[in-house]
Amino acid sequence: MEKQRPLSSSGPMAATTSVRRSRVLLFAILVVAGLFFFGVRWELPSALKDTSSELYSKYAPSGLTRANIVALVKPKSAVKVDEIYGLLHFVTREDGKQFDAGFDVSKPLELDTYTQGEKGVVWSEVMKQFDTEAPVVVFSKTYCPYSKKAKALLKKYDLSPPPTIVEVDLRDDDVQIKALLSRLTGRGTFPNVIVRGQTIGGSDDVRDLHSKGLLRAKLEEAGVVVQGRDSEITV
Repeated sequence: MEKQRPLSSSGPMAATTSVRRSRVLLFAILVVAGLFFFGVRWELPSALKDTSSELYSKYAPSGLTRANIVALVKPKSAVKVDEIYGLLHFVTREDGKQFDAGFDVSKPLELDTYTQGEKGVVWSEVMKQFDTEAPVVVFSKTYCPYSKKAKALLKKYDLSPPPTIVEVDLRDDDVQIKALLSRLTGRGTFPNVIVRGQTIGGSDDVRDLHSKGLLRAKLEEAGVVVQGRDSEITV
């Protein structure tokens, strides 16, 4: 009599059972992972909770949530650089580049217009450099008595760094520079004293700030070192 063979553990039924178990296990893992990611508030390990860390100080009160993760990976918006810094960069270029005659500056220009072919200009760095190394820029005319008065007064203040002087009448593109200053600062006359990208006015305005005792403070607020003594600064 032929003996009955035992059912093989590797037969079709066993394979089907194994597949079902794998699917159930995979489903369970996905459910747990989903609950963990979407339903559980995340906390940084205590070893990583450095109170001097910008990340911890910013997100510790609410935990590392999905919204915080999005905020972390989202690119930071670029630093806004005003067009005036394009002009400041252009008029102080070592190569002496100037605008062509008839070049239209009546409408806002892209900052890269001021590069005029110059490569590798990073405008956020340009702004930072002017604000720290040349915070005071005076647009002047060599023959203008008001320009002379403003420059003489600032010289008595003995500023460090010293003012950067741009003699507009010595440039062939003086018409465009005047128009740009008028559009960007609201002032088309000379002198035009710029402090950290903002005009503080002309000769009368600067002298008025001095007479009221406000000029020193305004310059120092801009990071300029005023070395002149008040007793020695006369108008």
